[in-house]
Amino acid sequence: MAQLELILQAATETTHVAAIRTLLNRVAADSVLISVGFVREAGVESVEEALRPVAAKTKFFVGIRNDITTVQGIKRLLALKVKLYAVDTGSRDTIFHPKLYLAVNKQRAGLIVGSANLTFQGLHNNIEASAVVTLDMSDKEDQKFIDVTERLFDEFARQHPDHVFEIKNEKDADALFESGRLSDERVVPAPAVLNCVRKGDRDTLPRMRLHRVARPRLRTPLRKTATKTKIIGGPAVTLPSRAPQAAVALPKDEFYLLWESKPLEERDLNIPKGATTHVTGSMSLDKGLLEGVDHRHFFYDDVFQGLKWTAKQKEPHLRVAQADFEVVIKGINYGKHTLTLSHNTNTQSKSYEQNNAMTNLRWRPIKDLIRNRDLMGRTLSLYRKDTKPPEFLIEID
Repeated sequence: MAQLELILQAATETTHVAAIRTLLNRVAADSVLISVGFVREAGVESVEEALRPVAAKTKFFVGIRNDITTVQGIKRLLALKVKLYAVDTGSRDTIFHPKLYLAVNKQRAGLIVGSANLTFQGLHNNIEASAVVTLDMSDKEDQKFIDVTERLFDEFARQHPDHVFEIKNEKDADALFESGRLSDERVVPAPAVLNCVRKGDRDTLPRMRLHRVARPRLRTPLRKTATKTKIIGGPAVTLPSRAPQAAVALPKDEFYLLWESKPLEERDLNIPKGATTHVTGSMSLDKGLLEGVDHRHFFYDDVFQGLKWTAKQKEPHLRVAQADFEVVIKGINYGKHTLTLSHNTNTQSKSYEQNNAMTNLRWRPIKDLIRNRDLMGRTLSLYRKDTKPPEFLIEID
């Protein structure tokens, strides 16, 4: 007779990644069936050690054409040598969305069925619910349930051969990527935000207190070859030319992610700790969650490339520029604002030698939106759009 447990991830300490690892380690599987709507590389990485011993016996069904499943995630699965099927409904209106993790041997079976996709957030931090079912294969009803479950997926593939097809190798994955049916984790678009403030002050609802696991650090983003930038009030400066990391077309009409902060603190948000606290009015743009870049140059040379920087007459090593930023806080768009940036080009200064931030973002036009304690501990994400001049989006969530 089946035994049942419930996972309520984030609301409790139990995570789907732990449950999947336990399932695969507990059941010496003769076969494994996994079905998910979305796959990303960090999700595969989270369970691959448990998957590796049974990979040759594992069959995956994965949704594509959904703007979430990535070529990197698919290739990481292929490296494990699993049998991998893509499910492409041929429509944005209907997507493949079942989440099921099943391991079976002759004596017993283990099943996790619920809401968790094979993504880092789905396995660790989202509020997800699933039933964990342990079945006895000597019980006729349990045996029947497993047989029907496996048969349904096999029949699904046979009945829709044009839409459910095997991805056999990296060449197949690359072809799906080139045709636009797999996403690229190196280019992270800004989330679509339809909600905007219509009336009243910004809400001050703090983040729900949940069990959370730190996300993987943001890998080095795509670089673009820099061009000459004219400095008004100072000499023209040629930024160093950097070859792109890969021949990937960047979106020209949408925002894409370039930087994420560490959890925001009082200093970042310009919240005074006491009556004598000096408020700078700005946020230092440091390394944050980024890997593989020198933050002292990254913002000036890459993120804010294409802006007109003005050198201060008395301190020509200090330069300022203005740019338009859309501001999204907790999923609500507060419109477009012109903010000022400053950068210190002096590579002989103590700040530079101590690896401190050299670029700052000034909050003055939106200080009332920013200077609130409900934003502490959240992450600021910085996106860019390659218009002329470039535009930017700040998301705090």
